[in-house]
This record gives sequence, structure tokens and C-alpha cells, in this order.
Amino acid sequence: MDNEPNKSKLTLVVGATDNPERYAFLAAEMLQNKGFDFSPIGIKKGMVFGEEILDLRQKPALAGIHTITLYLGPQNQSEWMDYLIGLGPKRIIFNPGTENPVFFSKAKAAGIDALEACTLVMLTTGQF
Repeated sequence: MDNEPNKSKLTLVVGATDNPERYAFLAAEMLQNKGFDFSPIGIKKGMVFGEEILDLRQKPALAGIHTITLYLGPQNQSEWMDYLIGLGPKRIIFNPGTENPVFFSKAKAAGIDALEACTLVMLTTGQF
């Protein structure tokens, strides 16, 4: 795998919100500013930088997800673990506060690159 970011690979922002004080919002903003394709999904309705927040409760069928960046605390993840893994992402980023050993292990077992990292830092330093 090369280290050049492929900005056309879709990033799913899980726990998306239109609240500018939340990290999920800041991640969506930074993804957009750096030219990455993203899709917001969460339980709150709204728009994030021209993208409608998809309803996580409906578990929409999505294709072509490269990265999932997680902004749901572990206490809110169990219902969505299998759905998110089933989307077949190449990687899942567990942002600070979302760390979950069970989800992490399930993702790894499914062949997904799971990492505990900060999407904002990764984008800022060119490691995304």
C-alpha cells in the first residue's frame, strides 16, 4: 500500500452532527477542506457541509466505504458494530473516547485495519 492519500475513497463519519462544537463536525469540515469525499451518518438530522446526515437507525446500504471514522462512545456502539463491519471498510479509526476492545477485535477479525487514532491529527499531519 502506498502512502499517498486517495481522496476519492469515501470516509463515513459515524456520529455526525451539525453542531460545530463537536469533533465529528470538525472532522467533516477538515475532510471537506482537504478534498476528501465523506458521508455523515448519525441519529441526529441535519446537514453537514452540503451533505445530509444519513439515519444510522435505518442502517442504510452503502457501498465503497474506505474509512469509517468513529465518533460514538463505546456505550453507544454495540447496536451498530455488525452493521459497520458489514459495510466492508478498509479501516476503522477509533477516535479518542471511542475505544472499544470488543469492536476493535471484531473489526480486526473481519480483516479491517482498526486503529486507535485521531482523525483530526491524521488529517493535519498528512497521515490520513
